[in-house]
Amino acid sequence: MAKLILTHEVTGLGEPGDVVDVKDGYARNFLIPRKLATPWSKGAESQVQAIRKARKAREIANLDDARSARDSLQAKSFVVNAKAGPSGRLFGAVTTAEIADAIAAASGPSVDKRKIEVGQPIRTVGEHEVSIRLHPEVAAKVTVKVVAAKK
Repeated sequence: MAKLILTHEVTGLGEPGDVVDVKDGYARNFLIPRKLATPWSKGAESQVQAIRKARKAREIANLDDARSARDSLQAKSFVVNAKAGPSGRLFGAVTTAEIADAIAAASGPSVDKRKIEVGQPIRTVGEHEVSIRLHPEVAAKVTVKVVAAKK
């Protein structure tokens, strides 16, 4: 087993700053090459504290703020412009960064692109639903309208 410090959120494993034990192959072949984790060492405690402090600054402070942000997000739909062919199929897929930018452009609350979860890649024009994790106990279901960009 390998002991690691998570540097990014890994679904089903933990949050940034968490110290986790995972199998050697998972650490060597997935987490470390993708810079999702770093090897644990005795001197890494200060690094863990810095990661936790940065995470606290980015998180929505309490449950009430998260619920109000969820309500404001779910009340609107957000428009993303993307290049599409004549059949309505996109050239590529809509990214979480594009969704976060659309939310910011519509004067919604600031959302970290890493908190946006897209079930299936968005590759067609139309309405799609995505989930945004605002707090460990609060998630928002948001409607994203993908429209073909004008040439």
